[in-house]
Amino acid sequence: MAASTANVNILTPIPSWSSRFEPLLPRSQLGSISKAPFSSLSASNTTTISFGSRPRQTRVLNRDAKPPAATMVLENPVVSDICATLLSGCIALSMFRVWGETAKRGLFDQKLNRKLVHISIGLVFMLCWPLFSSGHRGAILASLVPGINIIRMLLLGRGIMKDEAIVKSMSRHGDYRELLKGPLYYATTITLACIIYWRTSPISIAAICNLCAGDGLADIIGRRFGGAKIPYNRDKSVAGSVAMVSGGFLASVGYMYYFSLFGFVRGSWEMVLGFLVASLASALVESLPISTELDDNLTVPLTSILVGTLVF
Repeated sequence: MAASTANVNILTPIPSWSSRFEPLLPRSQLGSISKAPFSSLSASNTTTISFGSRPRQTRVLNRDAKPPAATMVLENPVVSDICATLLSGCIALSMFRVWGETAKRGLFDQKLNRKLVHISIGLVFMLCWPLFSSGHRGAILASLVPGINIIRMLLLGRGIMKDEAIVKSMSRHGDYRELLKGPLYYATTITLACIIYWRTSPISIAAICNLCAGDGLADIIGRRFGGAKIPYNRDKSVAGSVAMVSGGFLASVGYMYYFSLFGFVRGSWEMVLGFLVASLASALVESLPISTELDDNLTVPLTSILVGTLVF
């Protein structure tokens, strides 16, 4: 039994698999491989021993190969910024249309629908900031998205252009002239944050997050759980102020972490503390009667910018 086994040629493929595989290596190559020095068996050798399949050529990566045409287009920073502007604008326009339809069909209460627009538009737009280049051109092109909304608010607020769905989704009482106040301040804040501070400054993060997440949640929570009023302003509630601090602060920390992933900012506990101070100051100013008389879309970002200039 042992003698018969010794005569078996291990290089002969199994008969049932002969139609699929050739012998692993010819006998003529075994001697050259066994006598070759170890250093010669390197990755540069194009012969690869493959158990169970025929010999194949090793694939060598060409790191100097040119990218596809689409990739080459996006490598152009000007074209890339233009594409980012168009994409961001389409996202913003789509969101306006969605919230406009929900307001037109009455799916949500008008005040709730308005605050959902208030919270989502600015925060979603900030998610698109990494699409742009880091230079001044990227900031200017990014600012065109909210900048166009400034023009829209002026046209709608003056009655030059008509859009019932947008007016319903962004006004308190369905009056188109209201767009010349809060919504106009809102778009102006985000536009200036892009141009002046951009994504490398925690001031822009604090201003937009306190405006969108903080002020938006303050109204929603305050209307539902605002039984306890603030002594110096009976129109504001303790629950609303707490929600504003929490929403603005958590959103700011979240975007600090988000932008740090791209290397735009360097997150730190000092920056986190600065966000907390800015959110507290913004909530305090928002609770004052003067904020109601002017507009919290104006006082909140101004407070965030002033305090942020001191703490960051």
